[in-house]
Amino acid sequence: MLEELLLKIPILGSKLIDYDDFFEMLIRFAINLSVAFVIIRMIYYPIHKRKDYLFTYFLFNILIFFVCILLNGIKLKIGFAFGLFAIFGILRYRTEQLPIKEMTYLFMIIAIAIVNSLSDKKVSFAELMLVNGGIMVATFLLEKVFLLKHESRKSINYEKIENVKPENYEALVTDLKERTGLNIHRVQIGRIDFLRDTVKVIIYYYEENPSLSHNDSGTFVSNKNE
Repeated sequence: MLEELLLKIPILGSKLIDYDDFFEMLIRFAINLSVAFVIIRMIYYPIHKRKDYLFTYFLFNILIFFVCILLNGIKLKIGFAFGLFAIFGILRYRTEQLPIKEMTYLFMIIAIAIVNSLSDKKVSFAELMLVNGGIMVATFLLEKVFLLKHESRKSINYEKIENVKPENYEALVTDLKERTGLNIHRVQIGRIDFLRDTVKVIIYYYEENPSLSHNDSGTFVSNKNE
């Protein structure tokens, strides 16, 4: 009697608990979190070692999942899902610009949360597992098998402004290799400041040990009297 009475107590106009919906949400959340864990913790983190993104990806995935599954009954469905993509597509962190690879991971974990929360009875369990498994396998193959070299970049303030001339490109690359110790394979010239005799260059290099990766931006200025 007490259990039946509790089930009938309205909370915000709804039942206290709906066992079918509650356990379905738990199963969906377990699947979603398992897929996110494999991609973020077992594939992404061992290569990139970015704890700040690790925190962000997990929280984004969990928040998007619960927002979608709780609003699923409002029948927003696909329109709501694409609305979320649009919101986070224009969302940029003001403190740091996300590299394209990290942005791709962000969209991936958002997509995983949406797929696992909004799939309805028209999508079988086998299809749902195929989608999740396909995403995990594709990510693993691209990170561990096909893309053996991991390209990183740094933004550097460089003071030997004469080296930015096209005819001195090889000297520029050689000088940057010697002074940074990085395996630089290309350099992009940015903003030139003739007042301070400095230029902003972006160096692209392959990491020998991806676990020792640094931030994407930095400064490097040597003594001009050398």
